[in-house]
Amino acid sequence: MRCAVLVAFKDQHAFNIRATDKENDKLKYTISGINAGFFNVNPDTGNVTIKSKLDREVRSFIIDLFLYHDKASKSLTIILIDANDNPPMFVDSSYNVDVKENASVNTILFKVSATDEDTGLAGGVKYKIDEVSPIDGESPFIIGERNGEVKLRQALNYTSLSTFYRLKINASDGGGITCTETKPLSSVIYGFITVLDVPDLNPRFLSLSYSGSVTEGSPLGTTVLTVVAIDQDTGVNDKILYSIEGSGSVLFNISKTKGVITVISDIDREAIGDSITLKVKAAEENLNINGMVAFATADVQISIIDINDNTPMFYSCGINCVEESQFRGEIFENSAGTLQINMTVKDLDQNGKIKLEVDGVDKDAFSVIPSVTTSESTVQLVVKDPQKLDFEKKKEMVVEVIAIDTDKRTMRSTATVTIKILDMNDNSPTFPEDTYKLTLAEHSPVGTVVANIMAMDLDQMDKDKLTYRLLPQSILKYFNVTQQTGQVYVTNSTLIDREVMSLYSATLQAIDTNNNIGTTVLEISLIDINDQPPKINRESYNVFVEEGKPFSLQIEATDADDPETQNSKIVFAIVPSEYSNNFTIIPDTGVLTNSTVLDREALDPKANGKIELNVTATDQGVPALMTMVNVIINVADVNDNKPIFTEASYDFSVKEGAKGAFVGSVQAVDLDQTLDFNRISFTIIDGSFGSFIIRTVADGVGYRGNITVDPDIELDYEKLPKDFTLRVEAADLSQSKAEVTVKIKVLDVNDERPEFRPSGPLEVKENSTVTGPLGSFSALDKDGNHSLVYEMVSCECHCNATFAPCNWMLVNQAGVVTVNPDAKLDYEECNQVRIGAQVVDVYTEKGENNSVSAEVMVVNILDINDNAPEFLLSDAIIVLVSETASKGTSVAQVTATDRDSGINKAIEFKVTEVKYEDTNFQISVIRTIFEAVTTQQKDFYVGIIQSSEELDSTKKGKYLVTVTATDRGSLSTSTELEIFIVDKSFKVQLRFGLPLAEVIQSQESITLALSAATKSAVYVVSVKPDLGEVRGPGDTLMESYFVYRNGTAISSDLVEKKLSEPENYLLLAQYNLDNVGTATVIVEPPDSVRFVLLGLVGGLIIVLTVLATSLICTRRSYRTKLKAAKAMKLTNMDATDNQRGGPVVPGTNKYTMEGANPVLNLNIDTVTDLGFDEDSSNVDRISVNSFDDGMSLHSEKDRTMMVIQEEDEESIHIEPLGAALAQRANKREAGSSQMGFTNPAFSITDL
Repeated sequence: MRCAVLVAFKDQHAFNIRATDKENDKLKYTISGINAGFFNVNPDTGNVTIKSKLDREVRSFIIDLFLYHDKASKSLTIILIDANDNPPMFVDSSYNVDVKENASVNTILFKVSATDEDTGLAGGVKYKIDEVSPIDGESPFIIGERNGEVKLRQALNYTSLSTFYRLKINASDGGGITCTETKPLSSVIYGFITVLDVPDLNPRFLSLSYSGSVTEGSPLGTTVLTVVAIDQDTGVNDKILYSIEGSGSVLFNISKTKGVITVISDIDREAIGDSITLKVKAAEENLNINGMVAFATADVQISIIDINDNTPMFYSCGINCVEESQFRGEIFENSAGTLQINMTVKDLDQNGKIKLEVDGVDKDAFSVIPSVTTSESTVQLVVKDPQKLDFEKKKEMVVEVIAIDTDKRTMRSTATVTIKILDMNDNSPTFPEDTYKLTLAEHSPVGTVVANIMAMDLDQMDKDKLTYRLLPQSILKYFNVTQQTGQVYVTNSTLIDREVMSLYSATLQAIDTNNNIGTTVLEISLIDINDQPPKINRESYNVFVEEGKPFSLQIEATDADDPETQNSKIVFAIVPSEYSNNFTIIPDTGVLTNSTVLDREALDPKANGKIELNVTATDQGVPALMTMVNVIINVADVNDNKPIFTEASYDFSVKEGAKGAFVGSVQAVDLDQTLDFNRISFTIIDGSFGSFIIRTVADGVGYRGNITVDPDIELDYEKLPKDFTLRVEAADLSQSKAEVTVKIKVLDVNDERPEFRPSGPLEVKENSTVTGPLGSFSALDKDGNHSLVYEMVSCECHCNATFAPCNWMLVNQAGVVTVNPDAKLDYEECNQVRIGAQVVDVYTEKGENNSVSAEVMVVNILDINDNAPEFLLSDAIIVLVSETASKGTSVAQVTATDRDSGINKAIEFKVTEVKYEDTNFQISVIRTIFEAVTTQQKDFYVGIIQSSEELDSTKKGKYLVTVTATDRGSLSTSTELEIFIVDKSFKVQLRFGLPLAEVIQSQESITLALSAATKSAVYVVSVKPDLGEVRGPGDTLMESYFVYRNGTAISSDLVEKKLSEPENYLLLAQYNLDNVGTATVIVEPPDSVRFVLLGLVGGLIIVLTVLATSLICTRRSYRTKLKAAKAMKLTNMDATDNQRGGPVVPGTNKYTMEGANPVLNLNIDTVTDLGFDEDSSNVDRISVNSFDDGMSLHSEKDRTMMVIQEEDEESIHIEPLGAALAQRANKREAGSSQMGFTNPAFSITDL
């Protein structure tokens, strides 16, 4: 016997042992064997459960057992079915591989392997990659689902992508039944892939270009600059080798590995130029992946800095310039001007500066131009002394031109210039004396003749043709000579100043016709006059002295006038000024001293301790001349003053809520006038409570203590103290102190939200055109400074008992409520407006600026009388029996309402016109024979139309009565009533075999029975005894009209026919109705004996009829049940404002105003009261008459004519009165409240 068992857990059901016994004895089950310990068996049921876990992977999948019960045994082989209870397990704990970035796609990176101890589908392993990190987009790796080979899906890149990846690899089996459910099991392992960089990128210089500089002539090996290149393959980071490409390698070298560029050859800027560009190559040491050298190049701009290493040289220039040292030229003797010698001087250095000088034997005869030049210039010789060019004395002259480098004077070169003197007429005029000594008072007037000097010329051609001129040119500012006469005179009185120049030397020339010149020297001495003021030796004096100490200063002056005269004697004095009284000066010696103690603080602080005096030095000449000098005495400050506040106290304010806000500044000065002594620092010593800080800053002449709110403190006007009193201390560097009180007031910041004040309801009349304000919203803002702006957020009108949006009202920014000029207020449409408004504080500085919620204001629309009354139309037909209408008889009623309210809706009715329309449709206006009486029922006004006089009963046709309804505002509406006339021809005479008293007593019951029988309204005209001789005495005649609801009157024949029907006859037989005829029928006088006999027989018949009817009515249903029974059922449910003292009783017809039925025009006599309304009066009741024909109590229809309507309901009573009395009896027995019944249709009471 075999049993298959899944891998199982403790207490799990394994299998059941079933055995039978032919004798039906109770069996006991047991298990034995090596593996019996794995199972439990219920000895009674044979139910076997697992005792300990069975694991196929731990034990053999075949288990042998022996099963026993008390009479038999059985061997059992259990085969353990494998369950998916082992997840795949990876062979390795993790995988780490290195992969070159250029590995090709589909390269196998590594292979994972996992085993599953389960068998079958549960032992199959599938692989997948759950997660790759980092990843941007699609995973670059894939794994073989079955073989576990991890391959490269897309190319790697060490530089632009990640250099490291972590793969979460999942191994899952094929699934199968586990211990609890059927699903695959899985396990995960992580693989780590490191991307190795390969040399696939060229190196890169750190800069796109380089620039440097080197001084020409720099020593070999001088470093110019360093270039740096890196291997972009950062993972490889190959060594970079540098080299210089092109001709630059002759002058410069670059270190192969470090990129340092150095000088390897002599650098000559003059040969190379101002700069040179090198092309530097950076190459990787090893070949790249393509077997090539990876390299990059960069341009290096090297500027050559010039040095002064070239001597200026002379050149002779034609087409080309050639270096030359010998030059030649020629000039006429005694010639002046320049000598062209084709000489050029050059200095090859950049910005070289050359100085040219003349030397040699004849250097005094010539000068060179330019004397100074830069780099390159043409050189010319200028004759300096033409007289030295004397052919008779020297035929050739030689000079040397020397070019000197001004920056390096040792660098010079010399060129020799040979000058050939050309012969010419050289006899010049001569003067008798070589020198003339002349005198002249200084500042002599212009034109003053100094002397007359004449010259002679040996050449006869020049006799008396000599001309004179005075040299040098500069002397002409002072003196000049007359050209023809040789007279020397003054040209400028002011310039001939002895103190400037006491002796003038001039050359007087005499020129012949050949421009030969003869000269003599004039020495002009000036005689002194007092024209020079004293000259103080210094332009100003600036001395220093500490305050409080003595002061002394020597003022020195000289006078350029002749020292032997009074013109040069000097006297000193102090010019009066602000501080001059504090000093004295000795007039002769110029010694200046202080006469009072010097106090720095007494000086103007703007002077910074300086006292300025003006001291004069005056000579004694005539007129006396004076010179003044400025003397500045710097009084040095000492610390002899303490700080002083500029104010006795300070009052500031600051807005709440501003951290670090500036509050105000206190100012203090220290009269000491130097920074070391007047520097002040401020401290808050009391009253701040940690809310304020003070910082000291310089402020003009003193210092300012800026008080600010502590940046960590936020003042709150509504919570914290609103006023602070601070004690602020000012101290200088020597701790001399002063104290001041600072009061700070915290100002309210607009940070509170506005709040609405309750706004009472407003009122406005409908149709109002008022443009002014109706009222306004009012809001409160706790902030002191605020500006509230209101805006309407909603406007709803109360219309038809609900609120709906409308545009009747406006709210302006001031919160003023006004009527929208485009809207029309109509109380009858909407009687109330509800306005929602929001208020905003435009000055809000912080937080929300609007109220928390909108405010609602109610505007009640007041009614005005703008609506005319409106009639409630009725389709009821009004019938008037003229014969029954006496003065005051109600013939009809109208109902009207007014949409206005209050007093405006009160209505007054009036008959304004009466017209008569005959049977030929001819209409004529007649006198007003009707009047209207106004009454009110709830919100309706009822106009009862009454006859104002007895009516003509012979008229046929109808009355057209115009009724006008007018309200209190004189607004009116009219309606026209059609009142159909029933004339005498329709009067029916009924004769009853009863005495008059009995008929009158039963009139209501009789009328009701007649109405029920004819289905019409019955109008009783008269009840009187029958005086005819046809009938016996005691009969009674009742004259009546029968009218249908449509206004049609019934003739006597039709009435007779209807009353003759069996059911109607039985109904009226009790009243001895024995004849129906017209009113003109003459009745025979009654026979007394027969009357008595007939009365007895009639009474017996009535008794029998009543008894028979009572029995029959218990089994049949009357289709003509009166509405009274039905109305009685509604008695307790219908209650009106006019109903007082109990419910309305069917069968009654009391009217509240006059006790008369306004429809049937019947006067209610109190004697006809049935007596049932013991607790109620005969008035103030609303009719629930059975003639109401099911109409609502408040209906406008069928008010004028009411008949009994046929219904399908069954009744157990013979007549309405019986129904009413029966129901009343039931209610009395039930203890219900008492009710009254009144019906004017009966003239007597029939119990």
